[in-house]
Amino acid sequence: MTPTSIRRPRTNSVRVLGLLGALALTFTAACSSADPQPAPTPVTEKATIDADKQPVPTPSVAATWPLTGVPIEGEPVNRPAIGVKVENTSAARPQTGLEKADVVWETIVEFQVSRFVAVYHSQVPESVGPIRSVRPMDWTILKPLNPLLAFSGGQPGIVALTKDAGIQLLSNDAGVKGMSRSSARPAPHNVYGDMAVFWGLADANHQNSPAEQFGFARTAEEATAVTSGTAASTLSFRLSAASNPTWTWDAASGTWLRSEGSTPAMAASGERLSAVNVVSIVAVHEQTKFKAQGGTLVPTYKLKGEGDATIATGGKTIAVTWKKAAPEDPMRLYLPDGTEALLAPGNTWVELVPQGKGSLTVS
Repeated sequence: MTPTSIRRPRTNSVRVLGLLGALALTFTAACSSADPQPAPTPVTEKATIDADKQPVPTPSVAATWPLTGVPIEGEPVNRPAIGVKVENTSAARPQTGLEKADVVWETIVEFQVSRFVAVYHSQVPESVGPIRSVRPMDWTILKPLNPLLAFSGGQPGIVALTKDAGIQLLSNDAGVKGMSRSSARPAPHNVYGDMAVFWGLADANHQNSPAEQFGFARTAEEATAVTSGTAASTLSFRLSAASNPTWTWDAASGTWLRSEGSTPAMAASGERLSAVNVVSIVAVHEQTKFKAQGGTLVPTYKLKGEGDATIATGGKTIAVTWKKAAPEDPMRLYLPDGTEALLAPGNTWVELVPQGKGSLTVS
């Protein structure tokens, strides 16, 4: 009988292999700690940014004409404002160039007569007139603009007062270039001015564009009267016994149309006189020491401090307060909460209502 073979495990061989493996790991670890691997090379190339991830550009705001708030097309033009003293009697109508003025101030002079201070800057009409004599209120209206003033003549004291205010004088009586008399009308209602010539006469102290007079919204829809005012169709003024202008809202043109009483006010060009903004300023209308024919005192307006005002824009009106701290400061308009009231971009007519004697009726 053949004896059975018994197979025994190879214990010694397994132990030897295990010891060899452990020694190998120990050797590898020792080598790693003694000889560290080099650090990875840093990336030096700039990251690429997609075009649609560039910073958002700051939006550009178009420059505007300072006396109208209307955006300037093309390069801004640097030139001074020019005020022109324009007559407003029946013998002077229809006037030339009023439809091109940026701002027209209607004032009451002696004998209850209305006269205009028409201010030009953004547009250059060929001719303006009839031009009449200077008055004491002209300098206080114009001083903030550092302008030129065209007039036919005036009393020496009033002329000196206007010159002392820093306004460059363009007087027909002094022989200024650019003024002439028209044979189509009798004197003194026939002096007219060439505006291009007037701008060419600006001296070294009157070369620059004026500062903004009133505050303007960027669009008509953002004007204060439009956003916060009350609907209106007619503005009826009583400035004096002889001056009762009326403004009627015309939605088709987006302007207020002027009438002298009930008669439509026209320019010599055949264009109806109109305004995007009509501003009523109530101010003290006081007498001065200057005398007119027969000893009648010549009045002026006290345009310093503050007073009641009304803005009419976009077929709406809103009550505001006008403020002007010093003669050289521009006039500003404010709501009761102190917020500045803004006009719509466009031309403006300012009606100077004598305090305690004149009135505005809105309907």
